[in-house]
Amino acid sequence: MDQPADSHDVIRVQGARVNNLRDVTVEIPKRRLTVFTGVSGSGKSSLVFGTVAAESRRLIDETYSTFVQGFMPNLPRPDVDVLEGLTTAILVDQERIGANPRSTLGTVTDANAMLRSLFSRLGEPYIGGPTAFSFNIPTTKVGGVSITESGQKNVIRNQVYLGGMCPACEGRGTVSDLDLSAIIDESKSLEEGAILVPGYTADGWLVAAFKAVVPSDVPVGKLTDEQRQDLLHSEPRKVKVDKINMTYEGLIPKIRKSMFSKDPDSLQPHIKAFVERAAVFGECPTCDGTRLNESARTSKIKGKDIGDICRLQVTDVADWVRTIDDPRVAPLVGALLHLLDALTEIGLGYLSLDRPSGTLSGGEAQRTKMVRHLGSALTDVTYVFDEPTIGLHPHDIERMNKLLLELRDKGNTVLVVEHKPETISIADHVVDMGPGAGTGGGEVVFEGTYAALCGADTHTGRHLGYRAALKSSVRESTGVLEIRGASSHNLQDVDVDIPLGVLTVVTGVAGSGKSSLIHGSLAGREGVITVDQAPIKGSRRSNPATYTGLLEPIRKAFAKACGVKPALFSANSEGACPTCNGAGVIITELGFMDTVSTPCEDCGGKRFQASVLELRMGGLNIAEVLDLPVTEALAFFSAGEAKTPAAAQVLARLEDVGLGYLRLGQPLNTLSGGERQRVKLAMNMKDAGGIYILDEPTTGLHLADVDNLLRLLDRLVDAGKTVIVIEHHQAVMAHADWIVDLGPGAGHDGGRIVFEGTPSDLVAARSTVTGEHLADYVAG
Repeated sequence: MDQPADSHDVIRVQGARVNNLRDVTVEIPKRRLTVFTGVSGSGKSSLVFGTVAAESRRLIDETYSTFVQGFMPNLPRPDVDVLEGLTTAILVDQERIGANPRSTLGTVTDANAMLRSLFSRLGEPYIGGPTAFSFNIPTTKVGGVSITESGQKNVIRNQVYLGGMCPACEGRGTVSDLDLSAIIDESKSLEEGAILVPGYTADGWLVAAFKAVVPSDVPVGKLTDEQRQDLLHSEPRKVKVDKINMTYEGLIPKIRKSMFSKDPDSLQPHIKAFVERAAVFGECPTCDGTRLNESARTSKIKGKDIGDICRLQVTDVADWVRTIDDPRVAPLVGALLHLLDALTEIGLGYLSLDRPSGTLSGGEAQRTKMVRHLGSALTDVTYVFDEPTIGLHPHDIERMNKLLLELRDKGNTVLVVEHKPETISIADHVVDMGPGAGTGGGEVVFEGTYAALCGADTHTGRHLGYRAALKSSVRESTGVLEIRGASSHNLQDVDVDIPLGVLTVVTGVAGSGKSSLIHGSLAGREGVITVDQAPIKGSRRSNPATYTGLLEPIRKAFAKACGVKPALFSANSEGACPTCNGAGVIITELGFMDTVSTPCEDCGGKRFQASVLELRMGGLNIAEVLDLPVTEALAFFSAGEAKTPAAAQVLARLEDVGLGYLRLGQPLNTLSGGERQRVKLAMNMKDAGGIYILDEPTTGLHLADVDNLLRLLDRLVDAGKTVIVIEHHQAVMAHADWIVDLGPGAGHDGGRIVFEGTPSDLVAARSTVTGEHLADYVAG
């Protein structure tokens, strides 16, 4: 007999209007794997994250008490008519894991917690409970009087609470220092400009005090120990300089206070560059980088202390744990092995447990979060993934697909936003968004199976069979960039020449050493521009127009057309709405309840004064211009009354990198990692010459946009630039002039060059994992 409860087998969405969605109505099958695809900006994330997941999270949060809700983020109700059949949503996204300096892979996965318990039980000599092995807890000595409920006094004298934190580095593993060679030129005297700090000119007032204390005509390297101490490290004291009393202080403490104690982003560019050049972080000599005090390092199991174990890569830790056969800790060992094997299965076996969590890539962070759900007893929940294949070699995508299917087979609904055909092909149901991006998207253009999508007349359907062909001829290099003896992380003394003037793709399985080789050996060299996916720093007022400098020519053009000051057209200056100060929203603090953001009633969220919005150029006011997508703004500023060549140049570069759908006033914190990288690339494209390092530029790109990216890379190389791309996408590999393949495996099984040459040679040889997959790809 059918039960009414069995009829709720779909998540029903009706009239969704979040962001660019146009009254979207769709039914998503439960306990199935559904993939959402479509061009960048077509509305996939707005439907999956902004509508389905957001409402699920909001409804769950409402079940908590008002007091508890006060500590939770404020989630407004999505703009949708009907949402039925929702289940508990668990988001597994690419947001970086909090970069607390003491947060590591071991702490975020609870592997460290289990290891601490293991060492507290089996470690010899015995030194204490689990806290004695924690680098987050210092050893403290306390004394005082405690009073029980009955009024009895207990006097505590010198009670020691054991922690494992290294006192020298406070559990960070590194200590900061200054590179003296970047601050002082030992071969010069003060009069010759020995001080290399910006602003400290030889004849300037800042150096005058030092000349009054130490000989100014003697090279710094030849000063006596006492004079050198006075110059560099003197405590503050009063001295007379040209009959004026002033406070004298050594150069090092002086610049520590004035430059190194400030937020680098608040400094002027030339001072920021000096600070980054002079500040060095080294391994803590007291604990050898293990973060642990001497007590925690003396207790060992099978000859290894907990610091030794955390330095091993995950696969080696698992092998070590398997050697422990003690019935007292059998359940603990079983749980730890399950976690370590899950990390290996998900493709993170090459990481070490002491790897700082803030250094994990977006893809690694997402897979780390995924681990905690693999062994979960929960079923009938909705798992939401945001491009889980990012950062994965084709070889690793097969394992990721297997894990997604495992989650589904446990009775869960799995929703995946994805561009890779390998993952789209395993879907039970596909929802294709489009037809275009931004205002040209926001509609469901296809629903059905993967087989049906292959024959559908949509942007995605037409490009599923897309294959980039190997180039018939490759460019000749104009020279080489030498890398010698690279040994950071897992690199094994690598020597390699990167050709100049061509498109080089550096590839290999996840964890093979690609980023360590390129970022570790080339980033920071003169003329090298690194364009990565790191978050763009800025306030909630920051947007593509302000970040790229586009707003400046726009403001001046408006001012000239209207005969007023440019400052009126800035929401951060004179033109700002006085009610919301140009923020567009009113932030209301409600004590112990949620902080509420509401659109400003005076400006309607447009951020400008009413009098400013009456000023128009080419028929549009400043708020309407900031609401334009890049493509429409480019047409607007390229011709007619609003023609502004300086603005059109910036907009053309943004369109070149595939961001034509992005609105000029869209907050920067809403951009994906791939979009952030392309905004940075657009800013750097104006520079002549140069060596560009791009880190997985296909992130977030639809199959149809990959072709545009390849044309952009060609234009950069043809303009005389050297382009080095760290990438897994076979289309980019096939289009390269030169390939450097690392491997053969990950972690200590990688770190070696397994192939150097042209893509056609790699395909012909099929000698590496990458070669096998690339050969299959170009064969169609």
